[in-house]
Amino acid sequence: MDAFAASICKGLSEKTHSIKNSLSVGFCFGFFQAFMPVIGFLLGRRFAGAIKAIDHWIAFFLLLILGLEMIKESRNAYCEVNRGFDFLSLSKMGVATSIDALAVGVGLAFLNIDIVKSASTIGIVTALLSVVGFKIGSKLGMKSKQIAELTGGIILIGLGVKILIEHLFLQ
Repeated sequence: MDAFAASICKGLSEKTHSIKNSLSVGFCFGFFQAFMPVIGFLLGRRFAGAIKAIDHWIAFFLLLILGLEMIKESRNAYCEVNRGFDFLSLSKMGVATSIDALAVGVGLAFLNIDIVKSASTIGIVTALLSVVGFKIGSKLGMKSKQIAELTGGIILIGLGVKILIEHLFLQ
């Protein structure tokens, strides 16, 4: 949802909304959102054995913190986006919006999942939502960014609660 919100901002900041620009935003955000969880997953796997007894709490608190941060950000309808579509400009935005995905990847390391499938799904969904967000930004404006951030925060908190409930009560 960070990438979606950032793509809305990018759409707000641009005068021209070419297909090439929207695809560039989608590819960049999709790539980094897929790549960062893999890095987090690999780091988390190194320590998974040592903290297996509390892994569900770690995943819960990581998702809770990220979700609360997104909800907090949703209150500030503010976009500061550079106006370029060059590789460096888009990469900076891609990394900035995917840092939390690194933490999610650490949380995923404690679950029995296929990281390649998960990261691919994350990347594809993010790319598609970013293309849509870019177009929405040009049409709807700042309110759509607030809704995206709020929704994303609620979803992350919900996922954290789900993980915690499954580990505490369903195993």
